[in-house]
Amino acid sequence: MPAITLTTLQSLKQKGEKITMLTCYDATFAHACNEAGVEVLLVGDSLGMVLQGHDSTLPVTTAEMAYHTACVKRGNSDALILADLPFMANATLEQTMTNSAMLMQAGAHMVKVEGQLWLAESIRLLAERGVPVCAHMGLTPQAVNILGGYKVQGRNENQARQMRADAISLEQAGAAMLLLECVPSELAAEISQAVKIPVIGIGAGNATDGQVLVLHDMLGLSITGRVPKFVKNFMLGQDSIQSALKAYVNEVKATTFPGIEHGFSA
Repeated sequence: MPAITLTTLQSLKQKGEKITMLTCYDATFAHACNEAGVEVLLVGDSLGMVLQGHDSTLPVTTAEMAYHTACVKRGNSDALILADLPFMANATLEQTMTNSAMLMQAGAHMVKVEGQLWLAESIRLLAERGVPVCAHMGLTPQAVNILGGYKVQGRNENQARQMRADAISLEQAGAAMLLLECVPSELAAEISQAVKIPVIGIGAGNATDGQVLVLHDMLGLSITGRVPKFVKNFMLGQDSIQSALKAYVNEVKATTFPGIEHGFSA
């Protein structure tokens, strides 16, 4: 397939075709995801848990993110590469600029930041300087200690109203994409309709513009044995990893994944 750009993703949203995204941390899986037709590779700070064995994403450094972004770039030919700014890498505007530059120079096409409306100024500055930004809202794992655990966000009306307003404000600030994690399906659908930029969901129902899963989760690999409600093991019934990756792409495109059982209600 031709190289995926922001323009491609915007066109997919406008046409109503779902966008596929998976986490990816190395060259081999980058190539495999390309072969399966995955449009966006997320070099996630989830690597802290699935690769490094930590109990959260907090220990991951920007240098480690840049290393894995460079690995993914070497194996990638077609997909758009999205890289996470890890915990406290955007604590100040200066840090945000410096660390985003490091990830872009390592091979990212876009950076992802976790938070709410307070991100607006850094998103504006990054966009002005040629760095596309994906704003990660809802359950933001870097704030797990504030949130009191990995809990669904936006279930009460005040939270939902604030999240809708923040999403619109972050788009106006220059965000090129939103990612909603563990958000009630109805709220995620409303936000997807309210903004013009692509909205990717994980545990946010199937009315978003696309889906993302952690690669190891969708391949049925887990250190802890705890499988989130929004995960499906795509290795079941498949004879190879490549077939499982393709099954994921096909089911997202056909809107058969995620099913109702993978989402949350208000």
